[in-house]
Amino acid sequence: MNPKASNNKIVITCGPRIIDILTEEVKSLGYKVRNTDHLSIETEGSFEDTMKLNLHLRTANKVLFHLKSFRCPHPDVLYKELFALDWDRFIRSDGYICINGYVKNDFIKDTRFANLKVKDAIVDKIQKAKGRRPDSGPDQTQTMIYLHWKGDWASIYIDTSGETISKHGYRKLPFKAPMAESLAAATIMASQWDKKSSFINPMCGSGTLAIEAALLAINKAPGLLRNNFGFMHVSMYDPLAWERLKKEAEALVKPNISFEIIASDISNLALNAAKENAKTAGVDHLIKFEKTDYKDCTLPEDEGVIFMNPEYGLRLGEVTELEKVYSEIGDFFKQRAKGYMGYIFTGNLDLAKRVGLKTKRRIEFYNAKIDARLLEYELYGGSKKNAKLPI
Repeated sequence: MNPKASNNKIVITCGPRIIDILTEEVKSLGYKVRNTDHLSIETEGSFEDTMKLNLHLRTANKVLFHLKSFRCPHPDVLYKELFALDWDRFIRSDGYICINGYVKNDFIKDTRFANLKVKDAIVDKIQKAKGRRPDSGPDQTQTMIYLHWKGDWASIYIDTSGETISKHGYRKLPFKAPMAESLAAATIMASQWDKKSSFINPMCGSGTLAIEAALLAINKAPGLLRNNFGFMHVSMYDPLAWERLKKEAEALVKPNISFEIIASDISNLALNAAKENAKTAGVDHLIKFEKTDYKDCTLPEDEGVIFMNPEYGLRLGEVTELEKVYSEIGDFFKQRAKGYMGYIFTGNLDLAKRVGLKTKRRIEFYNAKIDARLLEYELYGGSKKNAKLPI
């Protein structure tokens, strides 16, 4: 394994039902996709390429740099194979490591045991080479190693992301149960929004959808908002290369937009959270915030998209109340949103029926473990004043 070679295997993971969007992201950055499954993509590149991928990817969870794969029929083999690696090339003897992984086989009942074997092999080898061993534990802010052991085949990776890059680093003030930043980005990228027309986000909550729309509109890489990645704690890390990659990404950022992004909510707490989060993301100047009921939000004449993420309802009483909300959203689309594309992201498919409009597309997602849909409504083309919406 040569960290500077351009043909090292890199595995990029994501949440379920996001793989097609992530695939297009990876290709748009100039990387060839070698293999995919429902939760990961395999590409090739150098260790520096992992930095670039961490910097730019919006819909990924982790970027894993492959070190070794081997047949592994027993935990003792795991230790032996990993001890054979020159870990002091990657990890400082005065450093800190955290081991995570996925294990599914007949040899291991508890993943923590496999992780312990990995840790022992690494620190024992560094102890032998350097005379001291790095510390280890659950802290994910430093060097992270990832084990994938399925059946009798194991692979070991450097987790170059550290904390998941599905978090984009700006959401300091969450509100209720917000969408993950990567999921919000994925839903917008799956829509027909052209990044040139209005983006309206009623019921904005902590502002995640509006903020992700703004970041997309100005082409600001989400990694510019973070100051710590797993790759920074590995011996191969080149700070000068990282600064160059950041400057290249900053040069791609557009200074402004020529259309409106509007985020509204009836809650002061929600709006305050959204404003603070947008400020942290550096896009507060691009978003117009309104304290209003969604039915009264501003809809510019230039048309565009309306994105809504109403509550799903976890208890019977909540669902009953939300039936009226979803029905009124349908009325809002019919009466005020003429000429727009309407989008509702929901994890309650029964409530979605209350909207009362025919969907153009129903795009499957998961929100955590909740089966969800992005519902697309083409409210109609033509004049907003004169056309009639077909029911």
